[in-house]
Amino acid sequence: MEVNYLAIVAAAVASFVISSVWYAVFDRQRTELLGGADAAAGGRPPAWKVLVELFRSLVVASVLAGLAARMEITDWTGAALLGSAAWIGFPFVLLTGSVIWDNAPWKLAAVHAGDWLVKLLVITVMVSVWH
Repeated sequence: MEVNYLAIVAAAVASFVISSVWYAVFDRQRTELLGGADAAAGGRPPAWKVLVELFRSLVVASVLAGLAARMEITDWTGAALLGSAAWIGFPFVLLTGSVIWDNAPWKLAAVHAGDWLVKLLVITVMVSVWH
C-alpha cells in the first residue's frame, strides 16, 4: 500500500486546527497551571511557532501514514488502534515521565495528553482510510 501525500497534508492541517481549538478551550486552565507564565503572549503565538507546529504535525502525519501503509491498515478501526497504541507508547509515557521526574502538574500533563490522543486518532484515521 502506498501513502497518500494529500491525506498526509490534510491530516497535518486537521491536527493543527484541532490542537488550536483544544488549547483555546483549555487556555485558562493551562495558563493557571503554568502560574500565569503564558499570559504575556497576548493570545497569539509568534508566526515562527505556528510554522514549527505545522511542520511537527506534518512529521507526525508522515510517520503514521508510513506505519499504516506498512501495516496495511485501511479501515478506521485499525487506524484507531494504531493511533491509540502510538498515544500510549509515546505521548502518554513521556508525559507521565514529566510528572514523575520533573514534578510537572498532572493536570497540565492531562491537558497535553488529551490533545495528543485526539490528534493521533484523527491523523491515523485520515491517513489510513483516505486512499
